[in-house]
Amino acid sequence: MIWTYSPNYNTPARLVVLIREICNAIISQCRKYIDGQAIFGCIKNEEPKEAHDKLTLALETCSKFKDAYFEYKGKAKGANQWKITTNALFVRLDSFQERCQDIMHFTSTIIQFNKLQKIEIGNTKGKQLTASVMQIFEEFNKAVEEFMTVSYDIMDIEKRQFDDDFFKFRNRIKELERRLASILTQSFDDSDTIIGKFKLLDSFEGLLFRPIIQDELEKKHITLLELYKQDLKTVQQIFMEGRSLVDRIDERAPIPNNLPPIAGALNWTNGLYERIKEPMERLSTLSQSIQDREEYKDVQKLYASLCKNLREFEDQKIKQWENGVEESTEEKLNQYLLVREETPIAPEGFLRVNFDPVLVRLLREVKYLQLLDIKVPERASTLFKKVNVYRSQTGNLELIVNMYNEILSTLLPVEKPLLQERIDKINKSLQPGVDNLRWNSQGIDNFIQQCMGIVKEVDDLVKKMKDNVKKMQELMAKWEKPLFERKNKPLFPEDLEQTH
Repeated sequence: MIWTYSPNYNTPARLVVLIREICNAIISQCRKYIDGQAIFGCIKNEEPKEAHDKLTLALETCSKFKDAYFEYKGKAKGANQWKITTNALFVRLDSFQERCQDIMHFTSTIIQFNKLQKIEIGNTKGKQLTASVMQIFEEFNKAVEEFMTVSYDIMDIEKRQFDDDFFKFRNRIKELERRLASILTQSFDDSDTIIGKFKLLDSFEGLLFRPIIQDELEKKHITLLELYKQDLKTVQQIFMEGRSLVDRIDERAPIPNNLPPIAGALNWTNGLYERIKEPMERLSTLSQSIQDREEYKDVQKLYASLCKNLREFEDQKIKQWENGVEESTEEKLNQYLLVREETPIAPEGFLRVNFDPVLVRLLREVKYLQLLDIKVPERASTLFKKVNVYRSQTGNLELIVNMYNEILSTLLPVEKPLLQERIDKINKSLQPGVDNLRWNSQGIDNFIQQCMGIVKEVDDLVKKMKDNVKKMQELMAKWEKPLFERKNKPLFPEDLEQTH
């Protein structure tokens, strides 16, 4: 505001003097904040980013002052209008900004090339190419050290020798870039898969946008497009062949053995989608030039068509599964807990836990669909909330049934009458599970607890009986030896008596 209304600075000459003084003051303060030795000190301490940040702040300060000048110049009207040639006004400030930008280029180059020391290239030529990268990194460090040996303050715009020294440094860097671009293209050709090529580009991140390297990589864009197009056709073929097997629930279907049918099918299609998704995203971020190619547009259409087919197949499978959820859950939960199966061994009939496999499959489907972040029907979700209850109930019932069936199958006909009264008591306690209690009934846990105590008591008694019989058989085995053993040749009476 003082520049517009102060009578002391209402003439162009006085205003020019004031602005130039302010520019000189800004330059002086910026040089106090960060000078050449401070920049070199940051680089020697392996902190070039700190110097880069300080230079950024200095440039922002200069830009804000110029922006403020033009803002108030626009507000000045009438007699107070500023009629000043801007080019002559900010000569020193513009030179200082150019110097800061050159040194920022120097620090950013160091930041980018420092990544070379951690690069490891794989594949068949990896060892040789990695050694070449390390050699380039050593030569780069040598170039930096030589540049840092200058005797003047690089932030002093009066030192014009800087331009020659910096030009020489940039020429050396361009030569290193050409060699690095050659190594990168060799590594690119040596990698067989598109994912491998993208990982290679990731390892050189930060250096890819340097002009020489970028020009070399643009020549490889067509290779990436052709390779990705081949991948898309391969995935499309895999999908068309596997889809028919999944629809028929064929044992050759590409579904892992530990997954249920629907979740397995969706996991398979999701895997195909993930295979083609990442390369497409990476291609779209490489450069605008690759997106302008006709090959890229063809690949984009093929990608969109394949994604549409995958999503339609997933929607079809989910809808097909949802239609059977309501009917299967209501019907299967209305079944009795236990089922009796008559056999010749046990006329009473062995028992079997009657938790339908359809329900087991349904609960597994919900579990894996939730892991895949796929929304499931409300009925199935409500049923899954009791999955731990059903797991506990079926597990305990399996223990009871196994003990009961083992009692019936191991008891001999002569032993069974000894425990008939207890077996009848077990049958009576288990009968509600056969003809009364259902999976959606109340009091199942009490029923299990009661039956568990009765059956376990009899099971322990039967095991004790069997152990006692085994011990008796072991004792009797000692007396199975014959009292008299006939020899092959006659013996004298004295010898016979001695052997007995």
